[in-house]
Amino acid sequence: MSKLGKRLDAEDRRLMRSALGQAEKGVGRASPNPTVGCVIVQRGEIVGMGWHDYDRLDHAEVCAIRSAGTRAHGATAYITLEPCSHQGRTPSCARLLIEAGIRRAVISMIDPNPCVSGRGVDLLRKAGIEVQVGLLRDRAAALIEPFACHITTGKPLVVAKAAMSLDGKIAAAGRRDRWITSPEARQFAQRLRFRMDAILVGIRTVLADNPELTYRGSRLRSRGLIRVILDSSLRIPPSALLFEAVAENPLFIFCSPEAAESRRRRLEHSGAEVIRIPSRKGRLDLNRVLEELGKRNVLGLLVEGGSEVHWSFLSAGLIDKFYFIVAPLVLGGRNAIPCVGGKGYQTIAEAARFKIRRRFTAGPDLVLEAYPRDSRSILSPWLP
Repeated sequence: MSKLGKRLDAEDRRLMRSALGQAEKGVGRASPNPTVGCVIVQRGEIVGMGWHDYDRLDHAEVCAIRSAGTRAHGATAYITLEPCSHQGRTPSCARLLIEAGIRRAVISMIDPNPCVSGRGVDLLRKAGIEVQVGLLRDRAAALIEPFACHITTGKPLVVAKAAMSLDGKIAAAGRRDRWITSPEARQFAQRLRFRMDAILVGIRTVLADNPELTYRGSRLRSRGLIRVILDSSLRIPPSALLFEAVAENPLFIFCSPEAAESRRRRLEHSGAEVIRIPSRKGRLDLNRVLEELGKRNVLGLLVEGGSEVHWSFLSAGLIDKFYFIVAPLVLGGRNAIPCVGGKGYQTIAEAARFKIRRRFTAGPDLVLEAYPRDSRSILSPWLP
């Protein structure tokens, strides 16, 4: 590569990182649309920038072109996701870029939405715009990981999270201590809640811990965090802390068709939405749970447990990504609660296999970002 080519490549990467920084502003605010950022550059100077906020309607490209004004003519647009080619809630962004006189477009990744995929790029190229695709793709894909899963499957991306000891326990037998991991790890857990649309636990966790399951971080969300409870027979009491924040954070309770109608009415009177779904082998059909959440525009679902719920999702092949947060301590004991319960796999050959995509620390704790073999994520390291 020539020195000029190297300079252009380095400059393109720098400017795409600026576009990714714009896209990051939309996390927690763009859903159920994808998180997208755009910068408009004229002779090496950023003259326009934008990101997408669902409530604000305008897409990132619209915001960037508006801020650039006439300086968009002959400029380069750096966009984290292929511009849309169709009329939706807003007009086509690809056509807007053409009308603004953009000369070149550098795009991180093709839109996984079947209504767009490749069409936006084709429109730009047919208009004579130079288009490059693929720069910093993985960083852009990480921003739209839940959207990509939902738009291609109709179901949310399922992200499991468990805080555990070195020997894989999530609680001592007496469950007297609330925290295993450090404050830094708990802050990381809040960041996960911020990036997801919904959080799910089983009824045993509710009865044992009486959690609120709210987001307690500093960044603002445009949608409340949806709380999802698996409760076949509707044992959850209306006095649970979950009901105190129900106005800002919707509460969905999934139960079996046999659950008592009187209990359903009582819980709905307290503000919950109770959803009856079929059971399979004595357990709620988790595929149906995901279908119902997908219909309600839940793009990303954070499964926080407990132990039996993790087994139910894992054994059904429904986890797309798992964060194992490991504290440097050992609990031991036959009755301590394991990270994944259930009946377990009977042989090593049957065991669920993972690939570790990232490992990092949160205070003294180790975090492993692991993808199971049957993950549907566009970032799965199992993909060819």
